[in-house]
Amino acid sequence: MQRAVVFDVGRVLFHWQLRALFEKLIADREELEWFLANVVTEEWHFEHDAGRPLAEMVPERIALFPDYEAHIRAYATRFNETIPGPIEGSHALVERLAAKGVPLFCLTNFGDEFFAGFRPTQPIFDHFADIVVSGVEKIAKPDPRIYEIVEQRSGRSGAALFFTDDNPANIAAARARGWDAHLFTDAEALEAQLVAAKFL
Repeated sequence: MQRAVVFDVGRVLFHWQLRALFEKLIADREELEWFLANVVTEEWHFEHDAGRPLAEMVPERIALFPDYEAHIRAYATRFNETIPGPIEGSHALVERLAAKGVPLFCLTNFGDEFFAGFRPTQPIFDHFADIVVSGVEKIAKPDPRIYEIVEQRSGRSGAALFFTDDNPANIAAARARGWDAHLFTDAEALEAQLVAAKFL
């Protein structure tokens, strides 16, 4: 069976940082750092990645930090602004792989509601045969079960799956299943890995 390439999305295909939105809303640098460390944090955001609905998360957070109600609501309504653009060079690699007929998949920790709002804005996703979204499955990387879902839906397992992700824990979980997994640092390094693996 033809091997497939599996991409992570955040920090592999697209830049992602909560700061990109909230630096527009909080002018004071110290306050911004405190807000990102205590109010809208990546750890809290991960609850949505893992399947928790915004309808639960947002009111609960507002109750804890009522002075920041407008900012917490902005997190829910302006999430696309936390994604400032594509990672340099990554989309060109997707285009080259697609042109060669390489089967492409995504495995992403991404909230279902946020992905529903982001996916239609990005034609690059049209190149992917399937996109496994943690918020839809209610299981997030590095839980082995979400890798199993990719295996089932792609019809591939082990070394038939080349995987790139920026998180070492996610790479370790993929390697534990026998995937050909590579820690993403930049598109240039990924290109070299894809060439070595004879995809390009």
